[in-house]
Amino acid sequence: MSVRELVVLGTASQVPTRHRNHNGYLLRWDSEGILFDPGEGTQRQMLRAGVAAHDINRICITHFHGDHSLGLAGVIQRINLDRVPHEVTAHYPASGQRFFERLRYATAYRETVSLTEAPHATDGVLARTPAYALHTHRLSHPVESYGYRLVEPDGRRMLPRKLAEAGIRGPAVGLLQRTGEVDGVTLDEVSEHRPGQRFAFIMDTRLCDGVYALADGCDLLVIESTFLDEDERLASDHGHLTAGQAARVARDAGVRHLVLTHFSQRYPDAEEFERQARAAGYEGELTVARDLLRVPVPKRTT
Repeated sequence: MSVRELVVLGTASQVPTRHRNHNGYLLRWDSEGILFDPGEGTQRQMLRAGVAAHDINRICITHFHGDHSLGLAGVIQRINLDRVPHEVTAHYPASGQRFFERLRYATAYRETVSLTEAPHATDGVLARTPAYALHTHRLSHPVESYGYRLVEPDGRRMLPRKLAEAGIRGPAVGLLQRTGEVDGVTLDEVSEHRPGQRFAFIMDTRLCDGVYALADGCDLLVIESTFLDEDERLASDHGHLTAGQAARVARDAGVRHLVLTHFSQRYPDAEEFERQARAAGYEGELTVARDLLRVPVPKRTT
């Protein structure tokens, strides 16, 4: 049975707190796992969340500030210590190559796993699999930063009543899906269009075109909201978003489930992020992330 969910490993911004670890997020997408922005302590948070090194197929780094990448050294060494049997690919901004190499080889260890380095420097598609295409878009931050977006290919949803009326049953259903026609009955006659699921991950950035391109039509959007709205000037100066700004992006982009995260330690009341997001007009499902939370990717109903 396929599982599509976000496992939240850490939700703090620059400074961790007693209750919030540095960043870290694992997206389970069917048989694959994509680890985003592993900050310090990610390896321990994985243990607490029931996430194994074997669950990781890709690592996506938005940028090379410490709270988004310092856990990379430990994660890479754990992947090798556990002898993960499959290839692991790391995506990250090409301008941070020297940082990636320093983290990859921070200390001595025995390399046992094929880790493919896949730096990127432009917007576009980074990878395609039968289950998704991985896109990236440039963001606006003091250092080069990119967000990521998964798009499942559109498909067809079979309609049981139409199949029964056409007399298509058993193995003939699979044959119809593969070939497009069985005994004069076409796939279009007994099925309907099913749009693929969409997920986006947006960290440290001001409002920019890349934010909207990544968020467009997402079923699940994970987005930073480092500051509250009263500190909007401070957010802009440091290359970040407020809760209200993130919520307006989600509202305008038609996001179904919004996950706010990456909170500054200056705010003790996480509920205020939800209040400001609702005040900004976002009416979809809303989660103010906390460490070790699991958030399912909403299923497509149409």
